[in-house]
Amino acid sequence: MLLAIDAGNTNVVFAIYDGDRQRGIWRTATDPKRTSDEYMVWLTHLMALKGLKPVDIHGAIIASVVPGATFNLKRLCKDHFGCEPVIVGQPGVELGAKALVDRPEEVGADRLVNTVAAAATYKTPLIVIDFGTATTFDVVDADGNYCGGVIAPGLNLSLEALQMAASKLPRVEIQPPDHVIGRNTIACMQSGIFWGYVGLIEGLVARIRAEYGEPMRVVATGGLAVLFAKATHVIEHTDNELTLRGLLLIHKRNTVQ
Repeated sequence: MLLAIDAGNTNVVFAIYDGDRQRGIWRTATDPKRTSDEYMVWLTHLMALKGLKPVDIHGAIIASVVPGATFNLKRLCKDHFGCEPVIVGQPGVELGAKALVDRPEEVGADRLVNTVAAAATYKTPLIVIDFGTATTFDVVDADGNYCGGVIAPGLNLSLEALQMAASKLPRVEIQPPDHVIGRNTIACMQSGIFWGYVGLIEGLVARIRAEYGEPMRVVATGGLAVLFAKATHVIEHTDNELTLRGLLLIHKRNTVQ
């Protein structure tokens, strides 16, 4: 079985695959100080609930945008699961896609993995929107290569900044308000956050399509993808397994059968 690890700025996602079948998926808050032993204690308890054991794991792959967390995740794979993990972005790791940008080494591992999965699943060219700590718009060309994109502040990050800067504003739930014009403070904030992001999505997609010069499908992933897909016609597909599926594909490409 394969242990796939997606280490983002907010959460680390662990998934176990038996072939193409997902056997379990778990999340924990990203903390560069968490040791490999701490990960192991936490993860083995959750694996046991699914009837899985550490000896079942025969391979591992890691995509990380948090360098401080990568070391202990590698130690987890080597010391506790007995396997050398494939690290997305390291020399020699074949993705099956190129990063056609000025500085390929600066592209986040998650964006490359999403490119691989999206190109294998949907007709290219396309735009991949990932609602994470940052909201990213990644452009995948007709040949399945990553060729740039946009990075915007994530929705929760924007909301936290607003609350920190304006002491009288309360914490609000992210949800689509009934009206664009709010009649109270909470409704005004919800409208600004939600419909403001819908406007950002629609505006950036339109500009990317115009600059690219060809019709492009739009795929959204991340926890808020479904919420925004219901509010705008520009998101054609939602796919919350995109990153993990990309890890599975990359591991297959780099494993001698």
